[in-house]
Amino acid sequence: MGKKVVIIGGVALGPKVACRVKRLDPTAEVVVVDRDQHISYGGCGIPYYVGGDVADIEGLQSTSAHVLRDSRFFAGAKGVEMRVRTEALEIDRERRVVHLRSLESGDTSELAYDELVLATGAKPIVPPLPGVELPGVSVVANLNHAEKIKTAISKGQVGSAVVIGGGAIGIEMAEALTDLWGVSTTLVEMQPQLLPAAIGPDVARVMAVHLREKEVDLRLDTTVTKILGDPEQGVTGVETSGGEIPCDLVILSVGVRPNSQLAQAAGLAVGPTGGIQVDERLRTSDPRIYAGGDCVEMTHLISGEPTHLPLGSIANRHGRVIGTNLAGGTATFPGVVANFCIKIFDLGLFTAGLTEAQALAAGFDPVSTVAAQADRAHFYPSQDMMVMKLIACRKTGRVLGVEAFGPDGDAVKARVDSIAVLLPHEPTVADISNLEVAYSPPYASAMDIVNSAANALENTLSGRHEPIDVATFLELFDTEDAKVLDVRSAVQAGPFVAKYGDRWQNIPQEELACRIEEVEAADKPLYLICGSGPRSYEAQLLLRQKGIANTRNIMGGVKMLKSTDPDFLPEA
Repeated sequence: MGKKVVIIGGVALGPKVACRVKRLDPTAEVVVVDRDQHISYGGCGIPYYVGGDVADIEGLQSTSAHVLRDSRFFAGAKGVEMRVRTEALEIDRERRVVHLRSLESGDTSELAYDELVLATGAKPIVPPLPGVELPGVSVVANLNHAEKIKTAISKGQVGSAVVIGGGAIGIEMAEALTDLWGVSTTLVEMQPQLLPAAIGPDVARVMAVHLREKEVDLRLDTTVTKILGDPEQGVTGVETSGGEIPCDLVILSVGVRPNSQLAQAAGLAVGPTGGIQVDERLRTSDPRIYAGGDCVEMTHLISGEPTHLPLGSIANRHGRVIGTNLAGGTATFPGVVANFCIKIFDLGLFTAGLTEAQALAAGFDPVSTVAAQADRAHFYPSQDMMVMKLIACRKTGRVLGVEAFGPDGDAVKARVDSIAVLLPHEPTVADISNLEVAYSPPYASAMDIVNSAANALENTLSGRHEPIDVATFLELFDTEDAKVLDVRSAVQAGPFVAKYGDRWQNIPQEELACRIEEVEAADKPLYLICGSGPRSYEAQLLLRQKGIANTRNIMGGVKMLKSTDPDFLPEA
């Protein structure tokens, strides 16, 4: 028998490590220990199980060949021993043993190891709210929670729900409850925007509009102070800084923390995020102990700072690296660019790198642009609009991040991934401007949005383009006597002229050169708009040439305006 590998944690990282080790070193003795009876499942799929996209819970636990990944499967197909319902109590590093306790019998035992892997994941944050222990209050951390929530809903016990937390899981659970089950759902977020760790306020505002359009009652900048109810009746509502919200179910989704207590107790180094510190080979401060997945902190390859990024995709990549190294290899994992994606009803949202706020905190001088463009050739019948925000350093032109959304998530994801793969190599805006991406009218425009966004940002960096984001424009339009020049056709601009009167001037782009005298120079900026931004940018150049320099081009045009504040638009 070869070396003995013990793995604590059996959801994502643990099984991946175990299988990789056995493939490379069939003589290794591999034991995986987990507290739960459910092992090796797709935890990120829980909201889709609750929402009905995944019909039964076995779908999250099965292989692509529809074989259930249980203890018998791992023993027979992989040669790995799975000890479920078993808790790891303590690591004795000097003797190289793990102290265990059976959650079924209560019996304790020791398990020796040559090398140990910590795959302990992350723990949901449970805020210290009065009433948090009431029946009908749940986190969404494992399949047991998912089964409990779905059973209550399917039995008709939930007519209304409150989801606390506007991060990814909170949004996905709000969609699951609203979309399939028709549960009246309120999403409460204490920050003034959704997904504050992933996107900027402008894109977050679009996501908020979309959630409200889908009948999610969204309460931003709102704090929950108490959960109402009693032990017999269960939860009856929540008390917030904005008043009481009646409900039958409360889902806590305020974030997670690395589950690093076992490592800390064993004297292993833990970083500022609370995650276990590991090197590029994913070794802890004890070279015989590896760690990966949601319990570790990693290096952000753009900011250089430690970060905690709990994603199943990263856990699986970590698993391969650790498994390779346990079998004698020298695999490395340098860090992350913080790729993120989420489906929000009809929109796919995708990001990579830093937000503007994160870039500023990391010492950069960020500047951004927003481009709106068809995801296919504009003449192709199934084309739809996507929006991309590109962020760069003003001083160096280095691209720092990207945020994008659209109804065809696959198309948007492809664009963001094409940029994300370059971010560790410090690409400039010029590099993205000239990035070669595949073209065919059914799949892309001849000038792809990736290139167009970079071109627009390059124009801004060079001083040719004077932009303004939609959110700032809307604020200024409400608070000052702002005027807009709309360079679309009279048919397109007419309803805006009718609604806003002399504050909204229309001169089509093709007529602007010969009607330039109709544009009045003023102390206050003149705001330029078209459908998505390029025509109004050309108008800005023409006006500057004619001596009218105090203009601002509204980034993303009417497309971004409609997505940000539908009430601003004239009634159809």
